[in-house]
Amino acid sequence: MSYGMSGKIFHAPFLASNPGFFFKAVAERHEKTAALKYPGLKSYDSIEELLADDEIELIVVNTPNYTHYDFAVRALHAGKHVLIEKPATVTCAEAKSLFALGRGLNLKVMIYQNRRYNSDFLSVRDVIEGGKLGKLLEIHFRIDRYRMAIGGKQFKESKDVPGNGLMYDLGSHLIDGAISILGKPLSYTKTTAAHRPGSEVDDYFHFHLKYPAQLNVYLTSGLLIAEPEAGFVVHGTSGSFLKMRTDIQESQLMKDMLPDENDFGIEAEGSEGKLVTINGDEKSVEALIAPKGAYNELFNVVHHTIRSNTPFPITEEQIIWQLEMLET
Repeated sequence: MSYGMSGKIFHAPFLASNPGFFFKAVAERHEKTAALKYPGLKSYDSIEELLADDEIELIVVNTPNYTHYDFAVRALHAGKHVLIEKPATVTCAEAKSLFALGRGLNLKVMIYQNRRYNSDFLSVRDVIEGGKLGKLLEIHFRIDRYRMAIGGKQFKESKDVPGNGLMYDLGSHLIDGAISILGKPLSYTKTTAAHRPGSEVDDYFHFHLKYPAQLNVYLTSGLLIAEPEAGFVVHGTSGSFLKMRTDIQESQLMKDMLPDENDFGIEAEGSEGKLVTINGDEKSVEALIAPKGAYNELFNVVHHTIRSNTPFPITEEQIIWQLEMLET
């Protein structure tokens, strides 16, 4: 695992606090900061040194998108299971190759889609799967941000780097959310745009997914949205559900809250989703408290997949569907 933003926020706190893991080492090529936070942690200078550690069983691949395939292949050949940050790879062919290699070596290839365990997503999933809205008609998932400046990360902002742009960054989350609940769409269309001055990559995208029974699903994100809309909107024949993006886990982790603290993942008061249902001529409005955010559950699943050979819920098939939509 590298110890950049992703390592510091989304992986290290869980590997260090979850009893199913022993957080052994990271790779830090420049500043050595990880051991200041985690005394006793080994900091290797290179990926090669990390992979040569025979005690390590699982490698977290959380490097730039275009490096995922190469580093995962190297980790598998070194006899390590891999947990790969989204997007799994840049192309479908690479992902299929990784999954086949893992099976051939009897090693697990797992993809990290943490937003399945966001409190807001868990709330909308419960509403959809619980049938509270009747026959589903229209669903909107979106992530709105405002960031005019071109970022400093070349792998996200350069047209010359594969897997660049907002679509590969956030589109993987939105697509995964839709297919994890609804499955593969019958068809889809995609629109991308670059609105920021000087942008070489997409900073806006929109997917329209068509499902059976005339269900339409819309996935949207942009970097120039000054006023965020509801992150989740679901309409059905019996009502509607609206929910802002209110998961608190990332902000808590950035404030050094540990995942095993009692208040971790609990949304702030006033973050409830709005459920509107129609029964005959009667309309009722209910504020729904979201389930607790549960990134740690993803790491529990990783542990059980390795130790007990339980199926990993983020399936190979779902990852291939996602990459087909990103790549085409």
